[in-house]
Amino acid sequence: MAVCIPLSLKMSPSASLGFRFLLTEQYSSRKLLNYLTGLCRRGYSGKAQQAVEESGVSAAGFSGPLDHYSGLIRDGSLREDEHQKAVLQTLDQLHKTLRGYSNTPTSIFSKFFTKPKPPKGYYIYGDVGKRDGLQSYKCTGKTMVMDMFYSYVETEKKKRVHFHGFMLDVHKRIHRLKQSMPKRKAGKMAKSYDPIAPVAEEISEEACLLCFDEFQVTDIADAMILKQLFENLFLNGVVVVATSNRPPEDLYKNGLQRVNFVPFIAVLQKYCQTLRLDSGIDYRKRNRPSAGKLYFLSSEPGVEARLDKMFDELAFKQNDITRPRVLNVNNRKVRLNKACGTIADCTFEELCDRPLGASDYLEMSRLFDTIFIRHIPLLTLNKKTQARRLITLVDALYDHKVRVVILADHPLEEMFVHNGDHGHDESHILMDDLGLKRDEASSLSIFSGEEERFAFQRTVSRLTEMQTEEYWVEGDRSTKSQV
Repeated sequence: MAVCIPLSLKMSPSASLGFRFLLTEQYSSRKLLNYLTGLCRRGYSGKAQQAVEESGVSAAGFSGPLDHYSGLIRDGSLREDEHQKAVLQTLDQLHKTLRGYSNTPTSIFSKFFTKPKPPKGYYIYGDVGKRDGLQSYKCTGKTMVMDMFYSYVETEKKKRVHFHGFMLDVHKRIHRLKQSMPKRKAGKMAKSYDPIAPVAEEISEEACLLCFDEFQVTDIADAMILKQLFENLFLNGVVVVATSNRPPEDLYKNGLQRVNFVPFIAVLQKYCQTLRLDSGIDYRKRNRPSAGKLYFLSSEPGVEARLDKMFDELAFKQNDITRPRVLNVNNRKVRLNKACGTIADCTFEELCDRPLGASDYLEMSRLFDTIFIRHIPLLTLNKKTQARRLITLVDALYDHKVRVVILADHPLEEMFVHNGDHGHDESHILMDDLGLKRDEASSLSIFSGEEERFAFQRTVSRLTEMQTEEYWVEGDRSTKSQV
């Protein structure tokens, strides 16, 4: 079986050593793909091809994502899925189309010629799964398809990001540009300044291809700027490929002020073709070896002491002492009461009851490779804000291969429930502030919990995969000190 070496993949010199080790140990192509994909996500720079040449190992590269997919099927690493194959055939063609494509002038003469029309991107959607995968599948649906396509695109100007993290960066850029504007003089009206177009231009200069994982819109601040932002990105020649659990027309469904969001859907559909990838199988929940017990119930006898012992065993291998840790996030201090090296022992209250967000969770994902989350309660609509934070937290941890040990009051599949009793919680107060009657608010996702229920399906799926041996081993950063 020929080993795939995506020519466009980047890694550091130290990462190259680890890569050569994998080659000399004759790892399977699937393990190599996992390793390369992990490096792609972490943004390491350099050239994989150079590492192969230095290793002295002959490796015939595949011609593209479809060829690679077919090769993995031939050697038994994957079982063929017609839905995935159809999507990969389309992405394989886009990969060929993007060869040599650039959305910026390549020479001083470029401005005298007509700008090449950018190819259409793709919006790939499908459910997280409808049943446990009993077959021995060895692939991961939309994420695998995206990773395989991205690794073969032959351009330096490409970015693969989680959509939530991308929008966080956009808001930071907007804030920076607004802060850079001259202060208005007393008594004079300030000139209106719209930073969205300049931000889109900045991003366009950095990337001609943007690949988004988990494209979803739950934040009204995001919803209100998406049309203008993406319209400018597309006009600047940026090609977008995205995965999502929802079709475009269901994005921000029943969200506040959705009427102002709807025009974005038309823009997205104009510049991106929609592909459905939904075989009804949740690949993350297929039968795979477990990493041991990582999900505990509060009702189990002696469970706290058992988690304490697990933490102590992991902490023993760290070159550190157990102590509180203060994280610096955007000039804010976030205190965690118990940590040791790359291990953090937290409570649900610490992580989700406090006003933390994606930037805080991304910083934790950068610093820790294992996080204990204790005392997760039953998440009803009265705890919708905390549930939303947990969803964001798990997304960040999963994207960075952070391992979790969980102590919860209820089994994973029963952790999040929907009930119709809003009582006198914050939703009721917000309804009053917005001047909405109960029947008017019932259709809005912010009050119905629809977005949370949908997103929590993905959270359950991801937490299931995070309990597997494969995930646990891959997330151990102590074995990847060379990367």
